[in-house]
Amino acid sequence: MLRNHHLAKSISDVSWNMLQSFTAYKAEWAGKVVTFVNPKNTSQECSSCGKIVKKILNIKIHNCPYCGLILDRHVNAAINILHRGMIKVGLGYTDLMPVRGLAQVPPMTQEAHEFSRG
Repeated sequence: MLRNHHLAKSISDVSWNMLQSFTAYKAEWAGKVVTFVNPKNTSQECSSCGKIVKKILNIKIHNCPYCGLILDRHVNAAINILHRGMIKVGLGYTDLMPVRGLAQVPPMTQEAHEFSRG
């Protein structure tokens, strides 16, 4: 990572904007619709009841004390992003029901695995 935080952020912003532009271009070319939503609080907002459940980044399970929903943090965020996108394009709020038991799925981690060459 770059030592100059501001330069690193600028490079990151440019990369993100390029990805968004390329995605929108390819979607238009394929006749598809792309909408971008604000990801703020998507992993903290409960996808079932809408309450904010504060948690630190190392907590990987969303456990809502208000409605009892238990989901992987990333699955919860993905459902919230889908809901926001559906509302933004005028399709309304989806009636997705999260699948129970996903909390038991071990989180995917990026680990180097050993392999041997023949």
